[in-house]
Amino acid sequence: MKLTFFGGAGTVTGSKILLEVNYKKILIDCGLFQGLKELRKKNWEALPIDLTNLTCVLLTHAHLDHSGYLPLLIKNGYKGAVYCTKPTKDLTEVILLDSGKIHEEDAKRANKYNYTKHNPAKPLYTIEDAKEAINRIKSFEFNKWHPLDEHIQFKFINSGHILGSAFILLKINEKIIVFSGDVGRKNPIILNPFEYIEHADYLVVESTYGNRIHKNKIISDELLKYINHTYSKAGTLIIPTFSVERAQEIIYLLSILKQNKQLPKIPIYLDSPMGVDATQIYYSHPNHHKLTEKDITNMRLTVQLISNIHTSRTIVNDKNPKIVLAGSGMITGGRVLHYLEHLIENQKNSILLVGFQANGTRGRSLLSGDSELKFFGKYHKINAEVFKINEFSGHADQPELLDWLQHFKSPPQLTFINHGEPHESQALNIKIKSELHWNCTVAKMNTVYYLN
Repeated sequence: MKLTFFGGAGTVTGSKILLEVNYKKILIDCGLFQGLKELRKKNWEALPIDLTNLTCVLLTHAHLDHSGYLPLLIKNGYKGAVYCTKPTKDLTEVILLDSGKIHEEDAKRANKYNYTKHNPAKPLYTIEDAKEAINRIKSFEFNKWHPLDEHIQFKFINSGHILGSAFILLKINEKIIVFSGDVGRKNPIILNPFEYIEHADYLVVESTYGNRIHKNKIISDELLKYINHTYSKAGTLIIPTFSVERAQEIIYLLSILKQNKQLPKIPIYLDSPMGVDATQIYYSHPNHHKLTEKDITNMRLTVQLISNIHTSRTIVNDKNPKIVLAGSGMITGGRVLHYLEHLIENQKNSILLVGFQANGTRGRSLLSGDSELKFFGKYHKINAEVFKINEFSGHADQPELLDWLQHFKSPPQLTFINHGEPHESQALNIKIKSELHWNCTVAKMNTVYYLN
């Protein structure tokens, strides 16, 4: 058996892990690189794998950095299926279609306004490519072993990160390899918490926040503080929002504030076709989250869901105070850019970041205090106030990761630490070695690791 990391090692994006065993080649996650240009360029490079010999793809969850490369994998020759949970299948369909649309629109805009070195600029993949990938996705139940062949079985166990997210267990000749994907919080806002696993011979664990301890602040109070502050300036609060999980969490918290009569009387919009579709998917999977029917009713009464582009343009041009949730969460694209184009240069407005901002993204630029932000081919002066709520994270912090690891009844033979920037991964590596006394290593990109 051997593992090779083609993404998600030394970075928090582009997750792809190849497991080779018994003449089988299994790809765990198939993510798109985001953030720094040097990483995004990797999306255009062919994987050093004979895709015609790839047995299957297993997805831990639907986020683009774990599923977004699927259309390219299939476009480049992969003939097999993609396995995941039912909620992950539903969300991945929405995410891939949205991604294909954004790639098409970005290429069209770059050609129209001539801010590209390529002539012409082409999309990384199209909506049709996304549809081809969607046709390959097959869903499986949680907490059951499913056979790949007479020697290999796989199982999905809830990881509490987003709807449908799972730890993947592979049983191979009686040895168990566990892939954490992204580990959720111990007490998520709307999801059921992650489950513990008792045994692994080998483990791959994420380290996004491997050096961090999330503060214990009441998130709804933090959210209300920035809403009231912006309202006092007669401004608009723009919340660049991850369409899956973060949007639904914020809508839920806003609905609680509204029920408690704490919100100012201004309109609230979720302006994101993908966010709207994802929210409807959450509503349709009541067994996979903590929301009650009453919660869902209140959420529907609190926030107006906007998909129509003409309605979106009307809201963008409306100068009255409002709260807008719009994708994308790291401001890498999406409708949030149209709001920022109109609102970022006015100091009465505010931008509230509510999630991880990867290196090289516009969200990270805002967080770093840059004075200008480039989009649509030009620079825009940042006069709007910029705020950040860290407590929204869907990733376990260091104590939560250690709590999950401590519930293994015995140490794995070897633990691989991935999906983290170098400092975070190394910090978790040291912590595991010093506190748990486990044998572990920080995974390196394109390095082959042999398993006994």
